[in-house]
Amino acid sequence: MICQECGKKPATLHFTKIVNGEKTEFHICESCARERGEMIPGTSGGFSIHNLLSGLLDFEPANAGRAAKPTAPRCEHCGLTYAQFSKLGRFGCSECYKFFEDRLDPLFKRVHGNTFHTGKVPTRTGGRIQQKREIERLKKELVQRVEQEDFESAARIRDQIKELERNISGL
Repeated sequence: MICQECGKKPATLHFTKIVNGEKTEFHICESCARERGEMIPGTSGGFSIHNLLSGLLDFEPANAGRAAKPTAPRCEHCGLTYAQFSKLGRFGCSECYKFFEDRLDPLFKRVHGNTFHTGKVPTRTGGRIQQKREIERLKKELVQRVEQEDFESAARIRDQIKELERNISGL
């Protein structure tokens, strides 16, 4: 694709802007982007994915009013702190996921809207997959209801599960 500004160089930057609900796409080369004053990812004047993650991760209130800042907890395996993770945008080792787990759940919920990955399901052929996922969700809810001794709700959920399982076997 050729740059829409100069019409000479290959377009290496692809922007989508939405202003007042109106979507505009344009494809330009790096030099034209600099002339327009656009922020170019990966350059000194631009931003990086690490900066984006750092902004998202920095959601804890500052230690206002404290004279001495306590030492930040470090991963017991590699020694990485959460502040270092937020600047780097990645963990030092696989143990960091377990060590910082209490801080990651709120982050994942804010970024992804949930704390577990469900993936994408095709709308035309995904009926059976969606029903199986619903059954799994209902089974978890059933266990919770039984633990809470809410047997009436548990019975209704059990019946929903049986109905869904019948629908799947009939497909």
